[in-house]
Amino acid sequence: MSKVEISDSIRYIGCDDHTIDLFESQYKVPNGVSYNSYLIIDDKIAIMDTVDSRVTKEWIDKLESELSGRKPDYLVISHMEPDHSSNIGLLGERYPELKFVVNTKTFPMLKQFFDMDISNRTIEVKEGDTLALGKHTLQFIMAPMVHWPEVMMEYEITEKVLFSADGFGKFGALDINEEWDSEARRYYINIVGKYGASVQAILKKAANLDIQMICPLHGPILKENLAHYIEKYDIWSSYRPEDKGVTIAFASIHGNTGIAAKKMAEILKARGETVSIFDLSRDDMSEAVADAFRYDKLIIASPTYDAALFPVMEDFLYHLKIKNYQNRKIGIIENGTWSPVAGKLMKMYIEQLKNCEIIEPMVTIKSTMNQNNIETMEKLADAMFV
Repeated sequence: MSKVEISDSIRYIGCDDHTIDLFESQYKVPNGVSYNSYLIIDDKIAIMDTVDSRVTKEWIDKLESELSGRKPDYLVISHMEPDHSSNIGLLGERYPELKFVVNTKTFPMLKQFFDMDISNRTIEVKEGDTLALGKHTLQFIMAPMVHWPEVMMEYEITEKVLFSADGFGKFGALDINEEWDSEARRYYINIVGKYGASVQAILKKAANLDIQMICPLHGPILKENLAHYIEKYDIWSSYRPEDKGVTIAFASIHGNTGIAAKKMAEILKARGETVSIFDLSRDDMSEAVADAFRYDKLIIASPTYDAALFPVMEDFLYHLKIKNYQNRKIGIIENGTWSPVAGKLMKMYIEQLKNCEIIEPMVTIKSTMNQNNIETMEKLADAMFV
């Protein structure tokens, strides 16, 4: 990858990973991921987080090259998830004088992940505390549950840089040129999405800062049009629809429910509506979940299977539930040859969601779609846009 430039004093020492297939062992990352780490060089030197063990050697080489023989004074630990903390023990051994900058919630996690004595090597910080490095000063901002309880962010006062931990992160390595919104949305909804209230709290804190640059732990350094990224985070974390449109998520055993779902998409598109459609057995689940959050309406279609929901539909609805899906209109299409119960079971999931309106009529298909079903789908399309 090309060298990432931040400033003369703030150096990028992160690494791209194109060998990873699943982030957190569940999210497909066809364009890889970056593990971002930073170095602030001043009278005192601060390392801002480490990286995943997958790229340890490359990271150490970058760190030592930028240090040019000097020794780091501090390791600031923003987040203890292993993709950012794996090399804490290594640094502790390599630099015996290194101090670990942590908050009170970091301590038990350090002991759980690493068998090392840090009792005399820690600087504990809390909300609003500062750490002077020389010309640069770090101000600490506690960000609990964005998305772990120990998370904190740091604001560098001189250059007005926010080190945002997993906030404002994105899937994709830095040597890939792709637009930010789509992969940042998929990252946010699936990684952080449950904790919208916590993100709203940190956005309120950030509103009081003069931020000129955002340095996240994944994805590109954000230097321009920061209002755009902050607005997206405000929308996502308040569970407001980002765009008008309909996500159709369907499960289909032999193809008949899929045919109905595609017909529903045709009906909506003929009316000029934006439609995003997913076959939950074949398409990426995290993309389906992200689009369900993106648009203001959702239609779910599933056959009955063993007197229950088809598994991929249950998985989809489970993801929506644990990510706090809310504030949407939802239509239902069910299928069953002898005793359809999928609609009833999908309703039970929706009723657990906050401020989600079930739109009638529900479409019930007996094996294969017929003209009566199409007429009911036309009525559902009408009702979705009242």
